Amino acid sequence: MEPTEPVDVSEKSISELLLSMAKTGFQGRKLGEAFKIWLKMLEEERITILMGLAGAMVPAGMRKIIAWLIRNRYIDVLVSTGANLFHDIHEAMGFKHYLGSECVNDYHLFKKGINRIHNVFAYDEEFNRVDYTLADITSELDGVMSSRQFLEEIAKRIDVKDRNSIIISAYESGVPIFCPAIADSSIGIAAALADRRVIIDTIRDVEELTELVASSEKTGVIYIGGGVPKNFIQQTEVVARLKGYNVKGHEYAIQITTDTPQFGGLSGCTFEEGISWGKISHGGRKVQVNVDATIALPLLAHGLIGTKRRSCPVFVWGRKLRVDYVTQGYEISAYQRF
Repeated sequence: MEPTEPVDVSEKSISELLLSMAKTGFQGRKLGEAFKIWLKMLEEERITILMGLAGAMVPAGMRKIIAWLIRNRYIDVLVSTGANLFHDIHEAMGFKHYLGSECVNDYHLFKKGINRIHNVFAYDEEFNRVDYTLADITSELDGVMSSRQFLEEIAKRIDVKDRNSIIISAYESGVPIFCPAIADSSIGIAAALADRRVIIDTIRDVEELTELVASSEKTGVIYIGGGVPKNFIQQTEVVARLKGYNVKGHEYAIQITTDTPQFGGLSGCTFEEGISWGKISHGGRKVQVNVDATIALPLLAHGLIGTKRRSCPVFVWGRKLRVDYVTQGYEISAYQRF
């Protein structure tokens, strides 16, 4: 047996701290293992890294981290809740979230026009302005499109005040964003207000993401929370097999969650359970870390600073998706299209 190694208190980088935590115990070790798996993914020659982003991480201050991961191509695909994307657009337009408290009279906040997200506040009137802006953009669109295509159109048209944005970074970096439950968000509310000619086809999302996964030589997944984003990525392996693709399951898997498996919900479901469905490769490297993502994600991201990736995918969207892998010296700042 290999002995544990207590963390030495000394000057060290965050990457060194995380690597030392991998030799300890409990969730500290799990977080260190997650970091090592992420590093291993970045060493692969031909891999597509998908992130599932649940909850409302943007009001909690994770927005710039996700945008940074996208711009540096530490992730290649984002599947998100609508909440994260709406709050990202809110800040991209120059509005803010504010330090608040959960120890407050919520009816008093309602009377003042303040919305609460645990210990974060935001002004209802500012949210409404974003709603109407998105409704106006939606009214300009026509035809049938996936949520990926719809979010690209928003990124093109939004009046950006703050470019540290998830959707702007993704559009400029060629990273597709899917939002399969887009109706269940303020973006969906805005679409309901629009003079709507566009149809957002979320079944097309299933087809596009499945083709993307099936066309990738290897895939790794990183789940922040669980919910719809996690399942939407996980099910691509099942759909791909039903469509006749030869897939082996995701070969790398990281989950940051506060949920547990014994109540049967997907957010706490283990990767071992996913093996029984063929969603995770039997021989894959995987770890589940039971910790608040607002603690884990900043540490992991800062640990990655300076890490060079060998290559990353470029998605060529056309009648049939093509996935090309290029070295980091290649310019990947824009979508490649036919």
